[in-house]
Amino acid sequence: MAVGRAERRNEREPRVAALFDEDQAPRALDLLELTELAWHDCYGEVTPSEGVIDDMLTVSGGSLDGLIKAARLAVADPRDLEVAAEQRRKRR
Repeated sequence: MAVGRAERRNEREPRVAALFDEDQAPRALDLLELTELAWHDCYGEVTPSEGVIDDMLTVSGGSLDGLIKAARLAVADPRDLEVAAEQRRKRR
C-alpha cells in the first residue's frame, strides 16, 4: 500500500495510462492529486479509497473533461459517483 502522494501516483499510473491518451495521462494524474487535496479538506482523509478512484476513472470514460466532472462529483457526494459508475458499468 502506497504511503505518500508520489507512491500513489506511481501505483495509479498504469491504470490512467491505459485509459487516457499519452498527452492526457499526466494531466489526469495531476487531477487525481488535486482530488486528494480536496478530499482531505472535505473528509479529513489523506486520499479517497481506490474504489472511489476506480469509480472516477470509470465515469470519466477516458476523457479529461469526464474526469474533471467525476472528481467534482466524488468530492461533493461519493455516493452519487458510485451510482454513476455502476450505471456506466452496466452499459458495457
